[in-house]
Amino acid sequence: MHTTYLRDLFHLHRGKIALFFLALAFAPALSAQRYSSGNYNYYDFQQKDYYFGITLGYNTSSFKPFRSKGFLESDSIRSIESVTGPGFNLGIVTNLKMGENFDFRFMPTLSFAERNIEYTKTGRLANFSQRRVEAVLVEMPFHIRYKSAPYKDMRLFIIAGVKYGFDVASDSRSRQAETLVKISPNDFSLEYGAGIQFFFPFFIFSPEFKVSQGIGNTLIYNENLEESTVLEKLLSRTFTFSLHFEG
Repeated sequence: MHTTYLRDLFHLHRGKIALFFLALAFAPALSAQRYSSGNYNYYDFQQKDYYFGITLGYNTSSFKPFRSKGFLESDSIRSIESVTGPGFNLGIVTNLKMGENFDFRFMPTLSFAERNIEYTKTGRLANFSQRRVEAVLVEMPFHIRYKSAPYKDMRLFIIAGVKYGFDVASDSRSRQAETLVKISPNDFSLEYGAGIQFFFPFFIFSPEFKVSQGIGNTLIYNENLEESTVLEKLLSRTFTFSLHFEG
């Protein structure tokens, strides 16, 4: 009778027993698939729908000047050039997964930048004059990131998005600015770039190259200042190399 009871119990649960042994059989294969490509740390981070981090960066910034009709009529200004200046960034990374290959990223950043406009003047007192623009920008970039398939705990990616920046150190409203080319504290840019992720046991390290191209005119026109009247508009340009530490 005891044997009959065991037989009935086996028939009752034989489906669960079969699934259990199938799981045991395929577990080594699944584990081998995970580690055969060398993705030891990648799968741990894939379990997270979102994560945070910090970003450190070095930037070079400049303006792209567009000359006005007043430049052709000017007798004293021969050329206008933009001179690149150095800077650095410090920010916070917020990353939200959008499926296997896409992320939405928001990275509020404090950016220190320097951009210069150089004028070459003609005449008896020919010389160079330079408008130096030092900025402390609060930047709000919104990016979409596309990532490749992982290989040996590495993953390539490209990014694209938009950015709003506000210069908290702008001198556009100061008295001194009446004798200087005025630059708007607000700026809007398109951004694109690429990088690579390295997955470590406790964090993700991501070097990234990024280009920002201003789409809004940052020049505040001043009809009483010749250095301003020879310009039609100024667009910002920034190249940034960043190091992201996320987890």
